[in-house]
Amino acid sequence: MLKKALLSAVALFALVGHAQAEDLKEFRVGIIGGENEADRLRNYQCLVDLLPAAIGVEKVSLFPAADYDGVIQGLLGGTLDYAELGASGYAKIYLAKADAVEPILTTVQTDGSTGYHSIMVARKDSGITKLEDLRGKKLGFADPDSTSGYLVPLVTLPEAIGAPVKEYFGETGFGGGHE
Repeated sequence: MLKKALLSAVALFALVGHAQAEDLKEFRVGIIGGENEADRLRNYQCLVDLLPAAIGVEKVSLFPAADYDGVIQGLLGGTLDYAELGASGYAKIYLAKADAVEPILTTVQTDGSTGYHSIMVARKDSGITKLEDLRGKKLGFADPDSTSGYLVPLVTLPEAIGAPVKEYFGETGFGGGHE
């Protein structure tokens, strides 16, 4: 608990410094996809309610994007001040314009790890119960800028299946997000 409080304080001070240095009146928060827009806005409402007093701005505005790239383009173009990103989204921004973003915080899981898992799902009636059953089938990734929904599986699957993804699966594509 103490570690989480300390990390939150560090992140808050970084945001305060950013807002004061820029003399911002409005702090613009990008929200990546993953669930429906109404739920995302509701989950981030605490930022609208509490951040203005905490970082010294008049207003906090939320900008839910349809996909990862909407937030990425907002950060690159300077129309967003803050967003939570996975490693893949951060890397895409950093490679395009290194000074467009600065990481200030990462999530620590309850077991102390800083990573997360990618999972694969199949229809219950498909008969697919193991990786070998997927040979020649269609594989849908979540989003091309998703760490868990594309980058990690693309890199780790070849070792698990013993072949390049394009050779093992009959077809690959994108589902448009995690939801």
